[in-house]
Amino acid sequence: MAFQAPAGPLYYIVSLPSSVAPSGADPESALIRDLSSTLSLPSSDDVSPFPIPNFKIGTLDQLVQQSDELSKADAQMESAVNRTVDVFKAVYDTKDQVIAAQVVADKPAETYIKSFQWNNAKYRIDKPLAELVDILTKEVFALDADLKAVYSNYMLAKSNLGAVERKQTGNLSTRSLQDIVKKEQFVVGSEYLETVLIAVPKALSKQFLREYETMVPMVVPRSASVVDTDDEFVLYSVTLFKKSIPEFLHKCRENKLYPREFKWVDGVVEDLKKEKDKAFESERRLFGEVVRLARATYADAFQAWVHLKSIRVFVESVLRYGLPPDFISVLVKPPTASIQRAKVALTQKYGYLAGNAFLKDKKGKLVQEDQGLMEYSAIVDTEYEAFVIYDLVIAQ
Repeated sequence: MAFQAPAGPLYYIVSLPSSVAPSGADPESALIRDLSSTLSLPSSDDVSPFPIPNFKIGTLDQLVQQSDELSKADAQMESAVNRTVDVFKAVYDTKDQVIAAQVVADKPAETYIKSFQWNNAKYRIDKPLAELVDILTKEVFALDADLKAVYSNYMLAKSNLGAVERKQTGNLSTRSLQDIVKKEQFVVGSEYLETVLIAVPKALSKQFLREYETMVPMVVPRSASVVDTDDEFVLYSVTLFKKSIPEFLHKCRENKLYPREFKWVDGVVEDLKKEKDKAFESERRLFGEVVRLARATYADAFQAWVHLKSIRVFVESVLRYGLPPDFISVLVKPPTASIQRAKVALTQKYGYLAGNAFLKDKKGKLVQEDQGLMEYSAIVDTEYEAFVIYDLVIAQ
């Protein structure tokens, strides 16, 4: 399958044992410099620390189970964040507006992840990992559900406004007549007479004027009057006795004329205008509501997602590198043109970390497990890298 570029900036969250860092006073800084050189990154800002706190560690069984649950929660949270971006795309006109709306903790999303710090005030690290994951996922799912409901209401209001506006477009055979007709163009209050409206193609206008009085009995002579014209049609009003109206309209249709179903009733035009104003006001109100909620949802959901990522990196690092936790996690932004080459370069440099625990065939598939992990083989990810690495794509 051909490589497809991500739908926004892609980052790798990479965790490596502290022991792999080049010798120096500060292992983290030394590793960052080494990674930047290994990947030939254009800027030193493309590798930055991704600090992860020391969480409460349970048993190996619990960690393995959490690894599987974190994988599913990670995908679900990413989908929720991306749905919020889809809302931005639906309500904004340009990509720049979409990007500008992606603000997390009062800063652009990319700036937020590059300066990530665990929010211990909101997510206390003295809680068990399972409880933290539950808090994060419930928060995101609740935000996602609220946004779905408001967005659904907005789309309904937008659809209603579109239907009202479509009535204002088109030619005189289809468009709304509320802004065209006037009361004085109709016979109102008569027991026997009624005025009808006929949209006549311009090419048939002269013929209509010659024939309308004799199309059926009891048409008021010389009652045809021009109400309005456009590029295709002339809209005429014609007055006739009520009992002749059905036959007259039938004859009009036979002659490829277009009767318009409109009866003057006091207040009808005002009601139609109120309907349009109400549809517009509802759409504008819900637009503002969905924009505010989408921004708030994105900020909180993205933040929760990155926190979940850090838990996932911690759990996988402990499972890979053992106890006590002694690893360095960093955020890497590979050049867009060499995303695949960056991962290959990392694998070439740190592939030895897999040791004999996991062996792969030429296609990268798991072919042999370490005997110490056999009881967990059913849930261990067979698309296993030699070190901890996760993608984080900021959809735009």
